[in-house]
Amino acid sequence: MIRPRWTLRRRLVLAVVALLAIVAIVIGAVSILTLRGYLIDRLDAQVTKSTTRSQEAIGGGRAGGDGGPPPAAGFLALPGQSEGTLGAIISGGQLFSGAVLDRTGSPTPLTLAQATMLAALPPDGRPRTVELGADLGEYRVAVVESSNRNRLLIGLPLIGVNATVLQLALVVAIVSLIGLIAAAFAASFTVRLALRPLERVVKTATTVSELPLERGNVALAVRVDVIDADPHTEVGRVGAALNTMLGHIAAALAARQASEKKVRTFVADASHELRTPLASIRGYAELTRRGGYELPADIVHAMGRVESEAVRMTSLVEDLLLLARLDEGRELEKQDVDLTNLVSNAVADARVAGPDHEWTVDLADVPVLAVGDSARLHQVVANLLANARVHTAAGTTVTASVRAAGDRALIEVTDNGAGIDPALIDSVFERFVRGDGSRSRSAGSTGLGLAIVSSVVEAHGGETAVASTPGHTVFRVLLPLVHS
Repeated sequence: MIRPRWTLRRRLVLAVVALLAIVAIVIGAVSILTLRGYLIDRLDAQVTKSTTRSQEAIGGGRAGGDGGPPPAAGFLALPGQSEGTLGAIISGGQLFSGAVLDRTGSPTPLTLAQATMLAALPPDGRPRTVELGADLGEYRVAVVESSNRNRLLIGLPLIGVNATVLQLALVVAIVSLIGLIAAAFAASFTVRLALRPLERVVKTATTVSELPLERGNVALAVRVDVIDADPHTEVGRVGAALNTMLGHIAAALAARQASEKKVRTFVADASHELRTPLASIRGYAELTRRGGYELPADIVHAMGRVESEAVRMTSLVEDLLLLARLDEGRELEKQDVDLTNLVSNAVADARVAGPDHEWTVDLADVPVLAVGDSARLHQVVANLLANARVHTAAGTTVTASVRAAGDRALIEVTDNGAGIDPALIDSVFERFVRGDGSRSRSAGSTGLGLAIVSSVVEAHGGETAVASTPGHTVFRVLLPLVHS
């Protein structure tokens, strides 16, 4: 499964938002880490001051006795000690008188696990972070040597620092999220505004792609606006390149049209001029055949071949002349044509021309009227029936039907022959295309019959189609109905 590619607009917006998100994360992380470091430094300073105060109290004898470890309550009760202050005396590797001041200022003894953890700290005077369980949380603790070979431990809680850092992190996250959302909308609007020239260039290219450039006189006057073809901008260079390309295409189309016009003129003139000598050849051949002269058998056979080939060439010339006139866009007659009667007559003619085939009709209950040239539409149906007769074996059933399909008339010619080679399906309506052995031919073919069908139907504003499988081939013609 191929995933759909992202548009340039989406990629640009996401790139901008991603870069801003990275910048916001970096700035937020640096700010939070800087603030945390600053607050911890302040807390360490407070720990140092509290340690100094407690050392002075112990050294002044206000909390000591006769050489034993003084009680922690003595120096914890000093003025300036804040709630949550941790104090303890370590003597002989064991912690004595360890307590924490509660919110009322009363010392709360430490647990055995907490005392064991604190007793193992080195007396280097450097504050360090210690986790004292869920009830006390993190503390910054410092241990120093005191009087009487004891160690003094003082600690302050990190709960205030952590709360401040967490609050800052939430503020940074919320502000960053709001900023990224606002940036996404702003970037989307800015990118949309910046890509409008490109959208106009795309619109021009799309308009050109929808023009029928394959044939006919095409006036390729579509160009990118001058404002979108500024070579000083990236989009402008694309627009200028597209204009240059369209200019080359227009020149090529004009040259092609001129060449096609010359060819059509030549074909029309040649076909018109050939009609007279071909008529003369047929006349002289027929005159010789009917003159009652005693001619050798081979001469009689040769003159018969000359006459038959002249008839065949006359048919080819007439087809070429008709196609040339249709290519020139000559107006056809526009009148109401009863397709029901037309198809019925065409099938009657085909029954005479191909008695070895089975011919059936399937007509609508009411007349189906279309607007067009009666003679040319009759030629369309006759060519389709002749195509079925020529390219199918004897005994094949050919059915012609006509009915109204919405606002159009539908003519179908169906046979149960061998079918059309799938490789030829897409080109059967092109000129000089002939079927191969998959549809056995019993007579010659110029390869122009279906081309005439397609050209005449298109000149009437209709459509042609074909579908074929072994045992079932159907040609369809859609024509505009008469509006009541």
